[in-house]
Amino acid sequence: MLNWSNIDTVLLDMDGTLLDLYFDNHFWLEIIPKAHAVKQGISLEQARADILARYDAVMGQIEWYCLDYWQAQLQLPIMDLKREIQDLISVREDVPEFLQALKAAGKELILLTNAHPDSLSLKIERTQLSGTQFDGYLDKVISTHQYGVSKESQSLWQQVQADLKFDKARTLFVDDSLSVLAAAKQYGIGHLLAIENPDSQQAPREITDYLAISDYRTLLPII
Repeated sequence: MLNWSNIDTVLLDMDGTLLDLYFDNHFWLEIIPKAHAVKQGISLEQARADILARYDAVMGQIEWYCLDYWQAQLQLPIMDLKREIQDLISVREDVPEFLQALKAAGKELILLTNAHPDSLSLKIERTQLSGTQFDGYLDKVISTHQYGVSKESQSLWQQVQADLKFDKARTLFVDDSLSVLAAAKQYGIGHLLAIENPDSQQAPREITDYLAISDYRTLLPII
């Protein structure tokens, strides 16, 4: 398990790591194909196939996470559609206690997300309204869009470290994306943690390449 005495900084992903990924999966795999079918006058099956092909074409690139890109590509009101189902945005139930423990232990907490700034703002707004206020524990909140590249890119890691000056060897990075974790490992981040159950509506994944958990509370207490 983690040796917390060797960790000063904790970099946290948002979707699937602090928040339930169900909102995003439902939005991009259900809501968007349905809206695309109506917009184009095609069947849901055709729309789903077209959408998935478009996703695959830019997966892992900053465009894949960019709401402006998808609004231009699909001619759909992306943020309006997100707001229609914003009640589905929720903090993982094991997160508040984990963040409280990290702060009490004096760790630096940084949210590092590929989410578009508009999506990030909506989610922080919704989690504050729910009373959880997970962002209140964070020392910094960063969207990779400000750097123009995603966490899958080594350029992102170079730029973020240049700005934040964290010690790679004494940093923990937590994410549900194995490709992102691989990029962090390649860059030399000293401690990595994967999330087995990012979507509450799906069965946990078996992850063998990284230390992985399905409940942050199994990592407590943090000394």
